[in-house]
Amino acid sequence: MVRREIDSLLKEMATTFPAVAIMGPRQCGKTTLATAFFPQLPCVSLEDPDVRRAAIDDPRYFLSQYSEGAVLDEIQNAPELMSYLQGVIDAKPDVMGRFVLTGSRQFVLMESMTQSLAGRVGILTMAPFTWSEWYGEGLSHTDVDEMMLRGLYPPVLSRKANPRLWYASYFQTYLERDVRQILKIKDLSAFELFVRLLAGRTGQELNLNSLGMDAGVSHTTAKAWISVLEASGLVFRLPPYFRNYNKRLVKSPKLYFADTGLACWLMGIETPQQLHGHPLYGAIFETNVVAELRKRTLNHGRLLSLYYWRDNAKLEVDVIEDCLDGPRPVEIKSGKTYHEEWSRPMRRWLATVGCEANRARIVYGGDLMMRDKGIEVSPWFKL
Repeated sequence: MVRREIDSLLKEMATTFPAVAIMGPRQCGKTTLATAFFPQLPCVSLEDPDVRRAAIDDPRYFLSQYSEGAVLDEIQNAPELMSYLQGVIDAKPDVMGRFVLTGSRQFVLMESMTQSLAGRVGILTMAPFTWSEWYGEGLSHTDVDEMMLRGLYPPVLSRKANPRLWYASYFQTYLERDVRQILKIKDLSAFELFVRLLAGRTGQELNLNSLGMDAGVSHTTAKAWISVLEASGLVFRLPPYFRNYNKRLVKSPKLYFADTGLACWLMGIETPQQLHGHPLYGAIFETNVVAELRKRTLNHGRLLSLYYWRDNAKLEVDVIEDCLDGPRPVEIKSGKTYHEEWSRPMRRWLATVGCEANRARIVYGGDLMMRDKGIEVSPWFKL
C-alpha cells in the first residue's frame, strides 16, 4: 500500500476526537486508508443494499453491533445514523478514534455531522495521490504529459488500468450514483455536456452566464451543478486575492479540476502526443500544479489558503499562497525554456504589495533550477 501524506493528520485526529470523518471523491483511497490505519475495526459498507436497509430500518440495533467501534464506509447512504451515533459516542466520550466515517458526498455528510456530531468528529478531506506519494523521488520532467493524461486516482495507477476505459466507467458511475440521486435529473446527457464544457474551462475564470449559455442551461442551474461537482471533490475554485477580505467574496473565482486525468478524458484527449499539442495544454499543466498545491494544503489539515491575482491591466499571478509569514506568489508556465517576461506579472504584484522578490517562485515545465533577480525559477517536479 502506498503511504499517504495525510497519515500524520489522521493519527492526530484519531487521538483527539471520538470519531474521524474522511471525505473525498470516490476512488481516491478513503476506504483503503481507513482499513489499513484501523485494522482492529470492522469495516461496514453502506453501499451494500442489505446493510444500508438494516441501518436505516433499525439504527439502534445496527449500531449496537459495533459498540466497540467500526469503519462506516460511505455513510452518506444512511445519514439517519448520525443522530443515533451521537448517543453511542456520548456513552463512552473518552474513547478516541472509535468510529471512522468515510463519504464521497460532502454536502450530505457535512449537513448531518454539523447537526449531530459537532465537537465529536474530526474532519479530513482526501484527494487522489500527490506526485510524491506515487512517484516518490524518481519524478522527472519527462513524466509530466503521461502523468497529466493518466491522472492520480489510485486505481488507474495501481491497477495500470487503461485511463480511457477507467474514466468512462468512473464518470458513468458518478452520474448514476450521485448526480441522478441528488439533482433528480432525468436526462443525464445535459449534465454530461455541461461537465465536458467545464473541463475545457479548467484554469480559467468562472463565467456562469457564458457557461450556462453554451450548455443550454440557466445561470442558476449552472451554479447548482458546479456546487454538486465541487462537493463531490471533482472540481474546486480559486478565489481572487485582495487584502480586503470582503472583496474576495464578490469577485469571480477561477475553476480547476481536481485531477487532470478526468479533465483530459472529458476533453477527449487520449495520448501524450495529443495532449502536448492541445491548445489547452498550458491550462492543463497549470491545473496539475494548482491541484498539487491544494492536496498538500489538505493533507496538512489547513484551511484552503490559495488565491489568484489579476490587476486592471489583466496582468495575472496564477497562485498566491497565504502563508503564516505572509503571501507567497507562484507563477506557472508549461514551457520548458525559461523566458524573462514570465516574471513581469510577478514583479508587478511584488511592487503592489511591497514583498521581497525572494518570496516569489515561478514553476515551469523545464528541468533547470535558477534565479532571476531574486525570483526562484523551479522545475515542476521540484515543487
